[in-house]
Amino acid sequence: MSRTFDELVAEAESVSVDGWDFSWLTGRATEQRPSWGYQRTMGEHLARASAALDIQTGGGEVLAGAAKLPPLMVATESWPPNVAKATALLHPLGAVVVADPDEPPLPFADGAFDLVTSRHPATVWWAEIARVLRPGGTYLAQHVGPASVFELVEYFLGPQPEEVRRKRHPDDECQDAEAAGLTIADLRFERLRTEFSDIGAVIYFLRKVIWMVPGFTVDAYRDRLRELHELIEREGPFVAHSTRFLIEARKPA
Repeated sequence: MSRTFDELVAEAESVSVDGWDFSWLTGRATEQRPSWGYQRTMGEHLARASAALDIQTGGGEVLAGAAKLPPLMVATESWPPNVAKATALLHPLGAVVVADPDEPPLPFADGAFDLVTSRHPATVWWAEIARVLRPGGTYLAQHVGPASVFELVEYFLGPQPEEVRRKRHPDDECQDAEAAGLTIADLRFERLRTEFSDIGAVIYFLRKVIWMVPGFTVDAYRDRLRELHELIEREGPFVAHSTRFLIEARKPA
């Protein structure tokens, strides 16, 4: 028997959204994964590094999944609940977590790292990344691409202007990286199917990924949420498409 709208809302509103673990969505939402396997690719780079920095590590879940960390491993994070979670997870693995506001400057000396990584950074400060990389060092990251999950965004906010839809375009990111003195070594882009099977999954996702629908609350969007709940009940999962790109940039030796 299907649960009611109110039951699904109450459950999704009460669950914690700390960290960057989406396991609560198992069986309720699916997202196709990029073919390059970011965590595996990151782990291969980390295994060869001597000093590495993971920027905007979230709760540290992605970094903790690496098979081998370098002798010096540092992670930064700005949100206090995630700082605490990442510290508990990463300290036993030998990684140091630094609370950082995600604004320049990074609290590290010039040329401190031979590898900088990041998965889904909210903002990329290219000049700072170039500064803390050693000559010959590498930035490896998976970025959210343009108009990601915009079927859901525009369901709540309406059609977005082209300049908003184009934000995070890989061409622009590459230009910014090159302007900071880095050379693009690899760039891969994919558009990936995402499905939300109930309204609770939608609420959880929007509570956790707060920049999708800025200021989202159930009370502010209750009527629209109820309409989406009824749509999913009639027609099945709500389908959207995420965009991701893998970028590898190097600092000239």
